[in-house]
Amino acid sequence: MISFENDYSTGAHPRILEALAATNFEPASGYGTDRFCASAAERIRAACDDPVADVFFLVGGTQTNAVVISSLLAGYEGVIAADTGHIAVHEAGAIEATGHKVIALPEHDGKLRPADAAAYLGTFYADETHEHMVLPGMVFIAHPSELGSLYSLAELEELSALCRRYEIPLYLDGARLAYGLAARDTDVTFADIARLTDAFYIGGTKCGALCGEAVVFPRGGMPKHFLTHVKQHGALLAKGRLLGVQFDALFTDGLYDEVGRAAIDAAAELRRILSEAGCTFFRESPTNQQFIVLENTQMEALAERIRFSFWERVDDTHTAIRLVTSWSTTADDLAALEEALAEVL
Repeated sequence: MISFENDYSTGAHPRILEALAATNFEPASGYGTDRFCASAAERIRAACDDPVADVFFLVGGTQTNAVVISSLLAGYEGVIAADTGHIAVHEAGAIEATGHKVIALPEHDGKLRPADAAAYLGTFYADETHEHMVLPGMVFIAHPSELGSLYSLAELEELSALCRRYEIPLYLDGARLAYGLAARDTDVTFADIARLTDAFYIGGTKCGALCGEAVVFPRGGMPKHFLTHVKQHGALLAKGRLLGVQFDALFTDGLYDEVGRAAIDAAAELRRILSEAGCTFFRESPTNQQFIVLENTQMEALAERIRFSFWERVDDTHTAIRLVTSWSTTADDLAALEEALAEVL
């Protein structure tokens, strides 16, 4: 069955598999102290235009968010996020399980508006009883957002200035960062993200790797004893080389950019197919996630031929679904979807 279910349903880009095979028999130190992790970190620093950035490799997105957020917050602090943010919805309370509240604010186009974050912070500290509350100790955003939308450079600059005014970190979840950076109308670069955030991660799992995320602490800002914190949370991989080899490959000869462009090009064709089929878009997305509304009977018929993700119930007879492209989406996949839609709609 043809799959548009997510961007990690296939394995890894062939160049990553080649790199893993080529280095397979070379002994390497554990826990990320190997030469592959060191090389990958240097390549990431160059991409970010930050020669002193700290880089650490973790296995998956939820582990990364839980470890980074808990390491940057004091025990009495919580994290501000959009109410559609991954940490607020699809991480099974992982942040709360570390003892930190997710302070959810209303989303706008899937994003946290700087004005809303500023209003919350202003109101919080104007309350004379705020010492009895969970203090807002961080702002969390995702780029792209859970709904495929992107922050503009101006929005990132506004959020960064706000966080620096309140002396709290700005943390960016980049699970799909390759697709955000490759989007056709974006004005945000790696260097912008490194300059404006206090921590972010570069997604590998959803961007061509077998698994793995690269956490970046710009300006040498890694928390003290971060490796110990990672291990305490069960997130330290003994065979750290697995992550180092993959990210070294992703940041060699422009592969990360290539992965992003392939998915964005496929998404543009996907949007054309959906539009010409007469589909109603649930949300507009400039990246690799596309959302449409189908009648339930149409959705059930399509599910017999195409894999996609349920998104949310719209009403008693309509459902929003998500279709996702990736580096491995082919022209044949898109043609099969077009054929299926012609028969179902």
